[in-house]
Amino acid sequence: MKKFVVTALLASAAIAHAQNTAAPASSSPAKKELIQKLMVLQQPGIENVARGLVEQPAAAMIQAAGRALQQVPADKREATGKSIEADVKKYVEETNPMVRERAIKLAPSTIGAALEDKLTEDELKQLIAWLESPVRKKYEQIVPEVQKNFTEKLVAESRPSVEPKLQALEAKVRASLGVPPAAAASGASAPKAATPAKKPASK
Repeated sequence: MKKFVVTALLASAAIAHAQNTAAPASSSPAKKELIQKLMVLQQPGIENVARGLVEQPAAAMIQAAGRALQQVPADKREATGKSIEADVKKYVEETNPMVRERAIKLAPSTIGAALEDKLTEDELKQLIAWLESPVRKKYEQIVPEVQKNFTEKLVAESRPSVEPKLQALEAKVRASLGVPPAAAASGASAPKAATPAKKPASK
């Protein structure tokens, strides 16, 4: 949610810049103080953005490695997987603080400057009041559960329509790669049940 707030603030500033050709809002010491307070309030969201920049590609790499591990001999697969996980964890632990520090330093001259340029002092006060309001904090607390319930229902209602299309896409991709269909591949590898021996004919 905090990441969403930061993104929304940036989007609002960009829209205002594109649509408003009037002179920028005047600055003042009081206004700069409000911007500083706003940056403090938004620091958790800024840190989340920085963390996402580090962790998202690392997570994608883990997923790709998981698929590639299927090509590794079974007796080496577990050790290789643990080694990759350790390397990725080290990367995240080393890179997160660096990107976080740069994000915090960069925010005032980018997010802060845009908001100071496009919002009046009164608008900044209203924005800060909303960010500090109990309603906003309560809203952030209930959003994860609401989103989870919504996602579960959306998946349940969409599955009958989406799964056939997804299966058709998978079949098409397999055909393009020259890979046998999933059912055929699993059927070929699965051991067949032994045919019962015929009883000897009675004499």
